[in-house]
Amino acid sequence: MQRTLSEKAYKEALRYIPGGVNSPVRALRNVGAAPLFVKKADKATFTDVDGNKFIDFCLSWGVFILGHNHPAVKKAVKQAVDRGSSYGIPTLVETELARMVTEIVPSIEKVRFVSSGTEAVMSAVRVARGFTGRNILLKFDGCYHGHADHLLVSAGSGAAGLKSSSSAGVPADFVRHTLSIPFNDTEALHQAFKQYGPDIAAVILEPVAANMGVVTPPIEYLRELRQITLQYGSLLIFDEVITGFRLSLGGAQQRFDIRPDLTTFGKIIGGGYPAAAFGGRADIMAVLAPDGPVYQAGTLSGNPVAMAAGIQTLHELQQPGFYLNLETKSNQFFGELKDLIQGKDIVLNHQGSMFTLFFSDHEIRNFEDVRNSDTERFAAFYRRLLEQKIYFSPSPYEAHFISQAHTAEQLEKTLKAVKKAIVNL
Repeated sequence: MQRTLSEKAYKEALRYIPGGVNSPVRALRNVGAAPLFVKKADKATFTDVDGNKFIDFCLSWGVFILGHNHPAVKKAVKQAVDRGSSYGIPTLVETELARMVTEIVPSIEKVRFVSSGTEAVMSAVRVARGFTGRNILLKFDGCYHGHADHLLVSAGSGAAGLKSSSSAGVPADFVRHTLSIPFNDTEALHQAFKQYGPDIAAVILEPVAANMGVVTPPIEYLRELRQITLQYGSLLIFDEVITGFRLSLGGAQQRFDIRPDLTTFGKIIGGGYPAAAFGGRADIMAVLAPDGPVYQAGTLSGNPVAMAAGIQTLHELQQPGFYLNLETKSNQFFGELKDLIQGKDIVLNHQGSMFTLFFSDHEIRNFEDVRNSDTERFAAFYRRLLEQKIYFSPSPYEAHFISQAHTAEQLEKTLKAVKKAIVNL
């Protein structure tokens, strides 16, 4: 595969950007490869600067559930740009998207827009602490909630590759109010509340973990979380930055019929543009300035171009049969994928249209299981797929995604590539 122009672009980027990338996983160091530089994308593919065309299962980390460059979203964005790119003043489109979110998501009564998932989670945690008057945040090992200092404790995603699963530059005092316990462990949950319950402001989790790879907890575990937070007066925060509008129109909370107090959104809600949100019960959201004492702000929050993309995306997702068709296509692919990996010490975890392949001989239920999987085998597998122009998310700690735009032919080609890639691996 010709890589000359990507290699040249990377060398140039290294001169001006730390590591040559603006987000660490893009460097592909986790999989022992050199980064690609993209020229364009359309539907379920992207083309790099060398002219190589890849079938894309990363989809900008789950953003493009409709596929890249969707014509209706592109049209809405162009119309928005013609009106101006940003004002720092309220617009009608902010209210329109907010109304749509409150009508779609079961737990949301009020919502506020921000520009990234990290910002959404950081703000939701501040609201939870302000509302409850408590300090402690309880999270789960391997769940990644953005790169805010107090959240980089036993984190997944790109941080999972760090020896401490955290980050240098984060003072111990910044994380002393953050507890992280094993995911999917009811005993550890009860022990944490027994010891710290009256001081726990909130419990935050990905209702389906996607930043240690896809790990789905039993529905009983999610119900237990809801019950124990109600018992102790703590808030339950669902981080649906990835699962929101992906696992169903109303997200994981609608799929599992669990109603959190606060929810964070990202990825899909901006339709490919920088937008995210957090929302929940009206009485909780009332603590936000200018109505309440909890301060949160952002010059580009509710950006009109991103709002237009989000509105059109949600309109498309509400078309009859959208999720049924996407899940039917995904499940057929997963069924054939399971047959291919049978007896190969490879585990397929999937939920909805999200999936991860773990190179392991045991069930994957938590972060410890994930870290005990064979990352070197995954890296070799990844490089073999890349050679066949199949692009998975470039880390053993991430999810891969299927979009509306993936065709039967592309999925069949991917299965053939997987079959070839796992030979003697």
